[in-house]
Amino acid sequence: MIGRLNHIAIAVPDLEAAARRYAGPLGAEISAPQALPEHGVTVVFVTLPNTKVELMQPLGEGSPVSAFLEKNPSGGMHHACYEVEDIIAARDRLVAEGARVLGGGEPKTGAHGKPVLFLHPKDFDGCLIELEQV
Repeated sequence: MIGRLNHIAIAVPDLEAAARRYAGPLGAEISAPQALPEHGVTVVFVTLPNTKVELMQPLGEGSPVSAFLEKNPSGGMHHACYEVEDIIAARDRLVAEGARVLGGGEPKTGAHGKPVLFLHPKDFDGCLIELEQV
């Protein structure tokens, strides 16, 4: 059901500083910052030959990333995103298998303009999973 790894996301306390670290010492291509109010984050993408790394910091009060950074002040891996052909079919199959979909279960538009869903980390060995429709 899942396709290729779309990206891994790293929550950071300072997006500008994190982007500089990836662009400078690592020589990576970095996207412009993108505010995603619906998800409560501002992101930049680090483009790699085979995938992307999403660096994200909280945007506004109530951001889910704020709680993560309270527990991990220096930041850390937040989630892994996998591609799926049909996000509704994937959601329905996962729910039938007992997985919990966060946020009410309805897809939202993600950073790439495509539908995304998040799956509860307790159902996937402690890792928050994002599904993105291709």
